[in-house]
Amino acid sequence: MQLRINGEMKQFAALATVAELVQALELVGKRVAVELNGEIVPRSQHGLAALADGDELEIVVAVGGG
Repeated sequence: MQLRINGEMKQFAALATVAELVQALELVGKRVAVELNGEIVPRSQHGLAALADGDELEIVVAVGGG
């Protein structure tokens, strides 16, 4: 499966949902915002939001500090 993530094409074996992608990118437990094909995916919907070959995602990770 090929996905465009933050403008870069990436290849994955098999992912079904945004939650699986977040896990594959080792972002579990971090504050992330995900946009799938131009639509924001609420965190509560990550396990339900299906991925398809060629999808475009923007993923932003919140960074704290001061």
